[in-house]
Amino acid sequence: MGSFSIWHWLIVLVVVVLVFGTGKLKNAGSDLGKAVKGFKDGVKGSEEERQANVPPASTQQVADKSTNTIDVETREKNRS
Repeated sequence: MGSFSIWHWLIVLVVVVLVFGTGKLKNAGSDLGKAVKGFKDGVKGSEEERQANVPPASTQQVADKSTNTIDVETREKNRS
């Protein structure tokens, strides 16, 4: 739409004003700003909630998991 002349943009502006009216256009900027702020707060809140729900891994749990692994060769011998 960058190739439109100034007259095209003027016609589009007049149509938008006729459809929405000047009252709605004045409030459009503040409504958009509130929507963006609400979205940012929602994303920030979900990140904080996700971090709060993740328990910290202790070194003992990690060591226990590594000692409970089964070697592939041992599993193959047990199947026969």
